[in-house]
Amino acid sequence: MRIDIATLFPEMCERVMSESIIGRARQRGYIEINCHQIRDYTTNRQKQVDDYPYGGGPGMVMQAQPIHDCCVDIIRQIEEAGHERPHIIFMTAGGSTLTEEKCKELAEKDSLLLVCGHYEGIDERVIETLADEEISIGDYVLTGGELAALVVADSVSRLCPGVLSSPEGYQEESHYSGLLEYPQYSRPEEWNGRRVPDILLSGHHANIAKWRHEQSLERTKERRPDMYERYMKNVNGENR
Repeated sequence: MRIDIATLFPEMCERVMSESIIGRARQRGYIEINCHQIRDYTTNRQKQVDDYPYGGGPGMVMQAQPIHDCCVDIIRQIEEAGHERPHIIFMTAGGSTLTEEKCKELAEKDSLLLVCGHYEGIDERVIETLADEEISIGDYVLTGGELAALVVADSVSRLCPGVLSSPEGYQEESHYSGLLEYPQYSRPEEWNGRRVPDILLSGHHANIAKWRHEQSLERTKERRPDMYERYMKNVNGENR
């Protein structure tokens, strides 16, 4: 899979995507990630990418032209490299909320292009022209779209073959199955007077799996009743 990020801060994105699991996956060729500077596509000497909003109001708005030309050039590079036209996502506060189901869907794409906004937003005309969809990572506002794009890139990348050592690395984690993950423990068996649950020391894999599922159900019901209700509806629907 290939992921491209159009941003005013490519060094920031490159640094994060070069670390830890994703960084190693890039080095081994399991996933390709490229970061592009939107300012390189301006047509003025000042490299200006923003201007005052029509209609008045505070702040500045990112102009359509630099973003459009940047994305068009990235699309060309992607297609010349043998990939399909990328699925283009604008990171906006008004987009649909990112979920694990959406990450699974995006992980099936051949390539993604994530566009990062800044200031008071992006000229709507370029979004209408290019965007396949808009995504938000939550009901809050960031100073720019870079952190949101990095969240999407990370959460999608880890679902790609080879990035994690095995599918179990994500299939048992929170949200993948519709439940929160069960509690985890490591050595030593006792720490600060707290012991690891005996069931996890039993070596009985079926009982451990049953305990973990029960813990996931209990934790989800307590912490995310909305998820629990949705999960139970799906389970009951499948059983009918």
